[in-house]
Amino acid sequence: MQPASVPLPETHGARLRRWAWTATGALMVLLGIIGAMLPVMPTTIFLILALACFSRASPRLEHWLLQHPRFGPSLRQWRQHRAVSRRGKAMACLGMAIGFVAMCLGHPPTWVIILVGVMEVAVIIYLLRRPNGPPPAAAINIEAESAQDSANSGR
Repeated sequence: MQPASVPLPETHGARLRRWAWTATGALMVLLGIIGAMLPVMPTTIFLILALACFSRASPRLEHWLLQHPRFGPSLRQWRQHRAVSRRGKAMACLGMAIGFVAMCLGHPPTWVIILVGVMEVAVIIYLLRRPNGPPPAAAINIEAESAQDSANSGR
């Protein structure tokens, strides 16, 4: 019997899965960096995907993303509240619109325009339905007080 303080060796399959999650997360970070430089490519969604990958493979890289000075706050807001800031929503919609117009100027087949348009509308609807951020502290206090009052009145 092994002592509790000695970690068990990682199986080959687990090591391979961890490596695949880490590699996929690194690819998502790279795409997010490219998206930060190009106005028609998203940044945040790639970083959210990278965060999901790193949470399965590398606590160190997950922590690095969450504590990043530029991207960390929006990633923490997403993780804690599934929220996107108003500025983030506006930039995403603007980027999708610019990308859609640029695509149309390239004269793609009609089915491509329709497919991309439908997908972008679906993404915009989903995005705009996300909360803007955590509820204000005052609202939390009011909700907590009303819940406490309700509990007290039931006695």
